[in-house]
Amino acid sequence: MRYPGHAERMRMLRETGFLSLEPVAVGGVEVRPYDLTTKLLFDAWKLPEGERDLTVMRVEAQGLLHGVPATYTWDLYDEYDAETDTTSMARTTGFPCAIITRLLASGALDRPGVLPPEKLAGDEKIFNALIDGLAERKVELKLTARESAAD
Repeated sequence: MRYPGHAERMRMLRETGFLSLEPVAVGGVEVRPYDLTTKLLFDAWKLPEGERDLTVMRVEAQGLLHGVPATYTWDLYDEYDAETDTTSMARTTGFPCAIITRLLASGALDRPGVLPPEKLAGDEKIFNALIDGLAERKVELKLTARESAAD
């Protein structure tokens, strides 16, 4: 969640073609809608000088754990880091990418192809390395609930 209405606005841009990579003719010139959209919106969506951001995220996973219904809830709250002058958005998106890249480079992650995050979360070693790497950078996910009940 970037701000109220962000998801709807992004959906509108996607559904109306503003994020398309297929060129369209405009006044006799081929233009990729994505390139025009990013050019126009980059400055408009930049944080004003001196404004600090924060990131809030909740992830809930429900399913069977050893045959028993279970729910896990992780919460993340992160703020702009004044010490490093790094936005929370950069910290919570860039750090995971860097950590996973290091795992790839070290051989700890050796699965081929493109892997969505939920596939990596199923590997306890990789998941723990990611969580530990984030904690080292002061980005903490807290497991706030685990509920198990028999049917």
